Amino acid sequence: MKGVWIGTGIALALAVAAGVTFFTAPDTGGSAPQNFAEADIEMGRALYAQSCAVCHGANLEGQPDWQSIGPDGKLPAPPHNVDGHTWHHKDSVLFAYTKLGGQKFLADQGMEFESGMPSFGDQLSDTEINNILAFIKSTWPDREREAQAERTRAALELDGN
Repeated sequence: MKGVWIGTGIALALAVAAGVTFFTAPDTGGSAPQNFAEADIEMGRALYAQSCAVCHGANLEGQPDWQSIGPDGKLPAPPHNVDGHTWHHKDSVLFAYTKLGGQKFLADQGMEFESGMPSFGDQLSDTEINNILAFIKSTWPDREREAQAERTRAALELDGN
């Protein structure tokens, strides 16, 4: 029983450390996300269905028990709807995580964490990634969309942009 608690504690510590890194990570991985108003949301919807829904769900609902590390040692795909944490992150982090994949994105931040999120940088253009992100954002209520936009604005101001 003691081994289970130790294993659970280690898994929880890794998940928390990954979350902190994900919130505070510098920009990496490609072009800055385009203006939300300029995005092609319908194209993003189609690309999401083609490239993302298999893991994150057709209705952005994510996989069951997405906050618990699975038997494969990875966190299941989180929801992208309001029930998840996607809206907690600035645009550049969402973009880089999608383009580079979770493993590379976290490694670039100096963190070793086994992520199930593949890289889409070889399959989708920067514009296509931005359109997918715009589609996801278009499904959020105003409160979450505004909170995420404010987080992005604050990060840009800190970076001097």
